[in-house]
Amino acid sequence: MVKKYEMDMTSGNLFKKILVFALPLMFSSILQLLYNACDIIIIGRFRSHTALSAISSTGALINLIVNLFIGLSVGSNILMARCYGAKDEEKASKVAHTSVLVSFIMGIVLALFGFFFARDLLLLMGSPSDVIDLATIYVQIFFLGMPFNLLYNFGASLLRASGDTKRPLFFLLISGLFNIGANLIFVLLFNMSTDGVALATVLSQIISSILVLITLIKEKGYCHISFKKLKIDLNVLGEMSKIGLPAGLQGTIFSLSNVLIQSSINLFGSYVMAGNGAASNIEGFVYVSMNAFYHASLSFTSQNVGAKKYENINKVLKYSLFYVILFGGVLGIGGSLLSKYLLQIYTSDIDVIQIGIIRMGIISASYFLCGMMDVQVGSLRGLGHSFVPMIISLLGVCGLRILWIYTIFNATMNLGLLYASYPISWIIAFIAEFICYQIIYSKEVSSKLKANKISNCSI
Repeated sequence: MVKKYEMDMTSGNLFKKILVFALPLMFSSILQLLYNACDIIIIGRFRSHTALSAISSTGALINLIVNLFIGLSVGSNILMARCYGAKDEEKASKVAHTSVLVSFIMGIVLALFGFFFARDLLLLMGSPSDVIDLATIYVQIFFLGMPFNLLYNFGASLLRASGDTKRPLFFLLISGLFNIGANLIFVLLFNMSTDGVALATVLSQIISSILVLITLIKEKGYCHISFKKLKIDLNVLGEMSKIGLPAGLQGTIFSLSNVLIQSSINLFGSYVMAGNGAASNIEGFVYVSMNAFYHASLSFTSQNVGAKKYENINKVLKYSLFYVILFGGVLGIGGSLLSKYLLQIYTSDIDVIQIGIIRMGIISASYFLCGMMDVQVGSLRGLGHSFVPMIISLLGVCGLRILWIYTIFNATMNLGLLYASYPISWIIAFIAEFICYQIIYSKEVSSKLKANKISNCSI
């Protein structure tokens, strides 16, 4: 029997269910992104463009460090979804308890690392002297919230595996509203700068993590957490790492190329950094909207593998690709056309706005290509293949962008050509992943489908 917040991803109208699953997750991600957007808007409006540049320049660095650990939550999601599909409650309990404990331990490690090495890493990225002090404070405070950030992400991944994307949305709505209020109080009332918006973000993350933890404690069945049972199951951790570490490495590889691109952007000075940061933040809303369908392809594929409903796997991929092209195309192209007006929300500086328009004209308009690439990755991971997309990302995305920076960009120092490396790398990666998916499907899934048909005929 399917509980109130759960979803059977193996039967019924999968086209409709994917949308029902993705929409709350989409809104949750948008609310989560509003943490950073609120930081940037308030700083851009009430402080100098230098403070705006300081926050804008930290995103690539934060993602580079965090993504490796967040990738493990993908392994947690896949294992839990397979437990749901196979109706294995005993293993599900081990997955849940291992995930929660591992997330908090990793969060403490990240908090210490980020706090003590923030300035050195920003200097390696070439942060300008007028930005480095404000950026360092922001990164240090942000990383102190990592135990709560990871706890929320791992907890939410467990709930998503069962089809529950509604309660995480509610939790982020509460914490997001708190974040906005705290930002205004710290910046306007207490006259704080990047330290104020970082502190507001951390406090918001504490609220969302507490809410998701309470939910897991009260939950009955698969995702239930008991403090008495909190321990790391080495077999589960091994499985989680086998799936999650390649996913984390892929995210880190992406972030590495973005750090190099950010370092190249830093060469143009604080005005270009501010315009790039504001445009990137707007594009983030397009990305997280598409990313909801990546999670849908991941969870739906995993549950169907666990339930041995192999006939649904291609359907999940096709439906997810349809939705991601629709949402990514409409939002990305729409954002590009309205870029001038959207950027004015962040800043009134004309020079900063013009830089943002250049970026959005290239990246935002083609962002649906990134969504297609991610959905294909979700299907591959759901089938248990995390290593393949990692290698493709290493060569087709990171490798190409690094080569692009040191050849075409260095030869021209043209900002538009630097941004062009994004859509080109997305196209190449998607084609390579699609080919790999077809090979894996024909070798592994097709044979299981035939075996199922023979078994049904013999009955």
